[in-house]
Amino acid sequence: MATSDTTTRVDAPALELRDVDASYGPFRALFGVSLTVPKGRVVALLGSNGAGKTTVARVASGLVRPTSGRILLEGRDVTRGRAYVLARMGVVHAPEGRSVFASLTVEENLLLGFRRAVGRGGVGASLDRAFELFPKLRDRRRQLAGTLSGGEQRMLSLARVLVHPPKLLICDELSLGLAPIIVDEVYRTLKSISEAGTSMLIVEQHVHHALALADDVVILTKGETTFHGRADELGDLSEHLLPPADRP
Repeated sequence: MATSDTTTRVDAPALELRDVDASYGPFRALFGVSLTVPKGRVVALLGSNGAGKTTVARVASGLVRPTSGRILLEGRDVTRGRAYVLARMGVVHAPEGRSVFASLTVEENLLLGFRRAVGRGGVGASLDRAFELFPKLRDRRRQLAGTLSGGEQRMLSLARVLVHPPKLLICDELSLGLAPIIVDEVYRTLKSISEAGTSMLIVEQHVHHALALADDVVILTKGETTFHGRADELGDLSEHLLPPADRP
């Protein structure tokens, strides 16, 4: 049966990339990449620096348009969809780095996001949920976001999107530059979001946290898919498919 281009399907995966190529000008970054994120499951996208992981994340969220291939959300073809269209369909992209308003307090940063998402009536409950997910933010609620540590700023940017879990969450290198204790806290939060039903594509260079959370694994090597299967099937294949620096 043909897939509809205008409607979603209840039985379709949350995300599909089919034979996707992508380029930055003359530089070709992806070569026929295919992957599937089933509904309610976590897929870890692994590979070394330069493998194309971030490009896959950007393609999947509409930030980079593929040069060929197809992108489907719940069976709907969104290959030519802009990022704001995919966001309205329930896709949230949490990129590497920090995206906070440095001159506003922690609480003011949260209020901006929550008022847009739920209106004034839902702000109080949303704040409580944010502080439940990231208790450190409660202690710093009156502090300017620009004075927070890097890990705390990452928590703040995540809290703005995770309090109201999306259909599909695309996380790009969440552990980059963070202390291990902060990474542990971030991944505990991701686990709770996953258990609530959000589908996830987790892009990671450092694999141990991603493998602990993931149901399925995709490995990229120089812009091509070299493994796509269940996390519990990976086993000793990691010795062959991952560069030495990235092995668990």
